[in-house]
Amino acid sequence: MSGAGNDFVLLTGGRRGAAALKKLAVKLCARAAVGADGLLYVNEAGRGAVSVRYFNSDGSEAFCGNGSRCAAWWAWREGLAKGRSFLLNSAAGALPVEIISEESVRLRMPAVPAVSLFHKGRWPRQVKAAHFLNTGVPHAVVPVPDLENLDVAGLGRLLRHHKAFGPAGTNVDFVRLEKGVIKVRTYERGVEAETLACGTGLTATAVALGLELGLRSPVTLLPRNGEKFLVWYRRAGAGADDIYLQGPAKIVFEGQIYI
Repeated sequence: MSGAGNDFVLLTGGRRGAAALKKLAVKLCARAAVGADGLLYVNEAGRGAVSVRYFNSDGSEAFCGNGSRCAAWWAWREGLAKGRSFLLNSAAGALPVEIISEESVRLRMPAVPAVSLFHKGRWPRQVKAAHFLNTGVPHAVVPVPDLENLDVAGLGRLLRHHKAFGPAGTNVDFVRLEKGVIKVRTYERGVEAETLACGTGLTATAVALGLELGLRSPVTLLPRNGEKFLVWYRRAGAGADDIYLQGPAKIVFEGQIYI
């Protein structure tokens, strides 16, 4: 499946534990095999709800906004979910989801208790400021003047492990506001490379720049893939609540593999 180029292998059925799923993520997500940014494990959860577990391509388990939307779209298409609005049980808790239209999904994201605007740290010379927040996973939002020619892999790797973001590190979103639209390029932790889109990163960008610049909700964003996303948010103290992410989710291909 693909959420604006952020791609996933989706599996369902059986009773697979974390250890088995981690091994499958590493095996199946390798670009020399099936190839994907991560693995989704989706099943019915009872009472019309659906469960999803997400593993990055390195086997680490996390919450994934785009993966969750893809899981929701597939579950609705396959009849696992009852109705166009249902709960998706994820690593970030039970999140309401709504099927908006063909291949378009709106997902409620975790609340952000606080945003560290202009986060303190000794940055590389290319970085003038960084905002730090958690949208289910940590993100550093870094405004840049030239997004197209930026060395996302090199600078992203430096910031991903920067001590200012703690021992677990962070995802890094390089952003630029142009004519009311925020363009975003993300270096994703766990994938350890740039991905074409990142749902939690788009959400982090909308919230961070929204609070810094007073942007009106919904915020329009374009990831590297170029497909439009919308993020709604409500300022809540130093953070934000009532956060929703809407964007594309589609099946790229279906097949069989012996695992």
